[in-house]
Amino acid sequence: MHGLDDHKLIKNFSYINGSWHSSASDLDVTNPATGQLVAKVSNAGVEETNLAIAGAKAALKAWSSKSANERAALMRKWFDLMMANQDDLGRLLTLEQGKPLAEAKGEIGYGAAFIEWFAEEGKRVYGDVIPGPSGDKRIVVVKQPVGVVASITPWNFPNAMIARKAAAALAAGCTFVVRPATQTPLSALAMAELAERAGIPAGVFNVVVGNDARGMGEVLTQHPDVAKFTFTGSTGVGKSLISQCASTVKKVSMELGGNAPFIVFDDADLDAAVAGAIASKYRNAGQTCVCTNRIFVQRGVLEEFTTKYIAAVKELQMGDGLIAGVNMGPMISSKAVSDVERLVRDSIDAGATLALGGQRDDAGECFYQATVLTHVTNDMPIAANEIFGPVSPIITFDTEEEVLAQANDTEYGLAAYFYTRDIGRVWRVGEGLDFGMVGVNEGIISNAAAPFGGVKQSGNGREGSKYGLDDYMEIKYLCMGGLDK
Repeated sequence: MHGLDDHKLIKNFSYINGSWHSSASDLDVTNPATGQLVAKVSNAGVEETNLAIAGAKAALKAWSSKSANERAALMRKWFDLMMANQDDLGRLLTLEQGKPLAEAKGEIGYGAAFIEWFAEEGKRVYGDVIPGPSGDKRIVVVKQPVGVVASITPWNFPNAMIARKAAAALAAGCTFVVRPATQTPLSALAMAELAERAGIPAGVFNVVVGNDARGMGEVLTQHPDVAKFTFTGSTGVGKSLISQCASTVKKVSMELGGNAPFIVFDDADLDAAVAGAIASKYRNAGQTCVCTNRIFVQRGVLEEFTTKYIAAVKELQMGDGLIAGVNMGPMISSKAVSDVERLVRDSIDAGATLALGGQRDDAGECFYQATVLTHVTNDMPIAANEIFGPVSPIITFDTEEEVLAQANDTEYGLAAYFYTRDIGRVWRVGEGLDFGMVGVNEGIISNAAAPFGGVKQSGNGREGSKYGLDDYMEIKYLCMGGLDK
């Protein structure tokens, strides 16, 4: 029915301490493109969450005692299985999340890349020997796994958001418990199935699916056996979860909301800028935390850029992600569409001009047309809020100083983009943007080797890269005395 070659990848139960656990009730997983039921998944809760943490705690000593090479070998098998099953995993992801199949397969490769990266990077966790204060002392610094890691992940990247957290945790020697979004649990459970096939020991990787967000969240953030909590999602929810972690002073990393500026200077390669903006803005129907939220165009190229950009947006093919040629799928829910409709309507009322789109599409209730607004100002609702939908607000600017001030005029600081061919401007603007990641003449910036994360209210910590292990390690200082006798 689902078109998968390996139907055993479709799992209906939470994966806890190496076993599949059923519950008294079920959750419906539906395809946002069609509204059809994809699967029923057992609805776990607080009890199962506690069991998962207990399993992770029990597995911690044996897993952390393995050598980095031993952990890497198992993780490499997990990576290989994910890539061998990329087509099935991509199809499953499209069925539950809606993004086009090619994009979904790309996410599987992207997520798997973190498992491969950290499998190798875990072998390079180096300590230090520091000169002692006297001849009879030596100072040694070692890094050790923080312990049990708990996580809550979102629906927009149901494979990759788990992979880049779990891979770092496992490589560091930690064990891992994740509560995935209830809209998209199948990708997470398929990952657990492949982890089991790869030989990852029971209790090391646990997936608990349930709709008791408050109850399960409180366990994951407040359980004394959880040493670290990591979350990807909205800033509002993130603040609440950080507060809950305070009672046990957990190590916390957060990847939260964004309001990414995309700046086109008058010396930019406009064709490249249009292509970069399209890739950044409309990927996953605009439902990414790093996607372009505000397009700033210098006045001298405004007309030419806008004409080229609207023409490119018109080329996007909207529809069911399983249909060949479709490159923009549905939004995750009808409510999500309503939220975007309201932002567009309020901004038009405030003076914006609708240049393209601006309504639900006939393809279905979760489809919103690729939309372009012009004559937008930075204080309009569509610019002041994270859109999380396929809408491009175009804002005019005159000077470099002006656009930097407007781009930074937000509580968020996740990603930013700009296009220019002036090397001096590259450095001035790159350093002047108050964002954790900056794309220079590039609209897609994330990869396993690069540190992903933001500043201000976009979160803390970094995922991916050599820095990505730091949030899963503790630094221990050993002072050795009496060495002159």
